[in-house]
Amino acid sequence: MPKLERIAIAVFAGNHGVASRGVSAYPSPVTAQMLANFAAGGAAINQLAALAQARLDVVPIELDRPTGDVTEREAMSPDEFMDAFNLGFRTVPADGDVLAVGEMGIANTTVASALCAALLGGRAAEWVGRGTGVDDGGLARKRMAVEAALVRHQAALTDPLAAAAALGGRELAAIAGATLAARHQRIPVILDGFVATAAIVPLARLAPSILDHCRAGHVSAEAGHRHLLQALGLVPLLDLDMRLGEASGAALALLVLRAALACHRGMATFAQAGVSGPGNA
Repeated sequence: MPKLERIAIAVFAGNHGVASRGVSAYPSPVTAQMLANFAAGGAAINQLAALAQARLDVVPIELDRPTGDVTEREAMSPDEFMDAFNLGFRTVPADGDVLAVGEMGIANTTVASALCAALLGGRAAEWVGRGTGVDDGGLARKRMAVEAALVRHQAALTDPLAAAAALGGRELAAIAGATLAARHQRIPVILDGFVATAAIVPLARLAPSILDHCRAGHVSAEAGHRHLLQALGLVPLLDLDMRLGEASGAALALLVLRAALACHRGMATFAQAGVSGPGNA
């Protein structure tokens, strides 16, 4: 019988050099400020984690050392990418029943868009959305940054892991590592929004079946998320026009899992309930 006794929610956080390009409505210090709010219990994910009876782990990754500006240089060296990947891998508890993954990081929808365009194809305009709510000028700067990054790192685009290091972020690398660890430990994974889903694209490009243990918690309002889920063959559990991030959509989907399990464990069959079958009235 399935059980949901040990639920873990992992939220990884990182900062991005490309934020200096004016691609976000908020400055980079907001990442650390939001983490302080998580620690104080004042964020949406705190309420939803408590409601889902889940353990919440918030993992900041070198917030004082943003990744490189992807329009000019690599986001991370191969070693930096693997350090973040391995950190995510180690975060996953060995005895979990399900893992939900999410993120926090100003400008991370920009690098997620670049990673999707690099590994799944398409122009920047197909993947770039308003993220934190940028105006038209911010949206144009965001598209230009993604286009510049794709040109700058064209040589890395044939290797999914090299592309993830060149274009991504530490929190994306950690999500990929946590997802792979969950696979090894036979733990189902519930993905959050656009950024969390983009983080696993390199794994999907290496071996699509490696993500058979993953489900999309929801489809968000971010422009490229629905397109991304379709490309990965993932059907979202919820479609509520959410846009917050921080694993909030995945956490809400956990409540659907609890409802499904309650019915699976508690409902009687027609025979057990004495309900007549067709033609036996």
